[in-house]
Amino acid sequence: MAFKNKDQYGYDGLTGWRSYRLLRPARGMYHDVRRRLPYYKSDLTDALTYRTAASIVRMYFVNLLPALAFILDMHRRTDEQFGVNEALFSSALAAMVFSILGAQPLTIVGITGLISLFNYTIYDIIKLHDAALYQPFLVWVGIWAAIFHWLFAISNTCDYMRYVTDFSSQSFAMYVGIIYISEPSLRCQLVGVHTLTRRFAVKGVEELVAEFTTVNSTQGFMACVIAILYFGTIYSLENIGQSTLFRPWFRAILADYAYPIGTIFWVGFAHIPGPLKLTNTSFVPISPAFHPTVPRNWLIEFWTLPVKWVFVALPIGFLVMLLFYYDHNVSSVTAQAKDFPLKKPGGFHWDFFLLGVTTFISSILFIPFPNGLVPQAPVHTDSLTVRETRLKRFSSGNTEKVEKDIVATSVVEQRVSHFVMGLAIIGTMTGPLLTVLHTMPRSIFAGVFFVVGWGSIESNDILQRLIWLVREPRFIQPTDSLLTIRQSKIGLFVFWQALGVLSSVAISQTIAAIGFPVLIISLIPLRWKLLPKMFSAKELTVLDALTADNKVVLASLGGKPEMQELRNKSPSEKMEDGQVTEPV
Repeated sequence: MAFKNKDQYGYDGLTGWRSYRLLRPARGMYHDVRRRLPYYKSDLTDALTYRTAASIVRMYFVNLLPALAFILDMHRRTDEQFGVNEALFSSALAAMVFSILGAQPLTIVGITGLISLFNYTIYDIIKLHDAALYQPFLVWVGIWAAIFHWLFAISNTCDYMRYVTDFSSQSFAMYVGIIYISEPSLRCQLVGVHTLTRRFAVKGVEELVAEFTTVNSTQGFMACVIAILYFGTIYSLENIGQSTLFRPWFRAILADYAYPIGTIFWVGFAHIPGPLKLTNTSFVPISPAFHPTVPRNWLIEFWTLPVKWVFVALPIGFLVMLLFYYDHNVSSVTAQAKDFPLKKPGGFHWDFFLLGVTTFISSILFIPFPNGLVPQAPVHTDSLTVRETRLKRFSSGNTEKVEKDIVATSVVEQRVSHFVMGLAIIGTMTGPLLTVLHTMPRSIFAGVFFVVGWGSIESNDILQRLIWLVREPRFIQPTDSLLTIRQSKIGLFVFWQALGVLSSVAISQTIAAIGFPVLIISLIPLRWKLLPKMFSAKELTVLDALTADNKVVLASLGGKPEMQELRNKSPSEKMEDGQVTEPV
């Protein structure tokens, strides 16, 4: 079913009261549901392909392993307030809600490193007063965050995400990658006297250091072997899928099932009898099936919190909403980015309202608040993308050469893979599968940090352009568009991106880490207001672009915005750049 223009949504060109989003509440949500609902049946029938089955297996591991890695981090940093069951409950809740009710089921929702950072930073703050307040206080943070989610969704505020360009989305992806690999922390230690030690702890390495200090160096070295080789296994198998090794079907199998292959092998490796088994490596701690980690009821008595603390939680709840406003919507944008040939519309306003629902439920149950996953959401779409390998033959002198070109031809747009993944996570909460989880060495998760973090960094435009600037000129393709602008301008553009990333990382080193969403969101107005004064229209056209420019995607956000740098250009110049504003 092709997307039609009968449900046009937008505010551009409107006058009077109709041009004010606040005066037309829930209009975006209404159009999101109306636009996507006709595709619901095809969301089920279109799933009957091999790509869906492969995606289910891949996303189960890609979602589960990082979630467990971050919950183990929260387990340690919040004095064991969170555990494996809370991670599974949160991930399953999000998967069920968004796969059944979401307007864009391709967007994977779960536990992120950023909410992990939020949770234990709040714990560090509350512990300075009374650690017993942490659970009801965090519930009220979630309640306020949910209320702000609903207000933003109803007031059509998600429209502003149409202004997200690669400048801000790539900066955010770099920041997330750094958080996955390395995480700032403040540790208070008692060594004769109270000392405050600040250190930049590489998260994967920090997990490995814990192995050295728990028992002995033998255990630590075993953990290093497993973590490093696990990273190398997953990285190699996924890259084989993009190589010319073996037959296409065999390459696809290795790439599709890289996580289960690597995980099963290295978990088994840790249990080989003999000297390896005697290293006593530590394993994932578990709780009784469907029970919280600490002795408590699932429902927290949040109404017992003193009133003053209820209102202290309000601004923190607003910051959580700001984080999710950017993180979730950018996850959805990247899952629907221009690299993927999508045909079905999404729905940002409705999905953000649903995120408020999951935030509210998660808060009163005291499980981590789920939100859009920046690395996993585009991975989900990528796992459902059908590609063709096309060969280009050309002559160079007396030699005939062949170039490989991999082209994305379609995406299996459906909601079954997300739903079945959620069912699998619910199944993991049962006793037998929790016992299986307990067989996993904790060092596996150090490798997970490296895999997911490096995945966000390796292909990032910031890193690629830094490499481009130091590359020997004779190895740069003559058709490279970066050759049309000065290197100093490329360096200046990367500088502003790096400044945003480093500022966010820097604030994450302090107890003010909960304020970093303000810095991340400020990259959007920085791009639209400041950079056009520093770069020419041509330079910005080469260096930057809308992250999502598909009409069916932008339909939920009010259409494609006109780039600031194009406003002073003639229509013929706009046509040359291919950035003419089109009605949706």
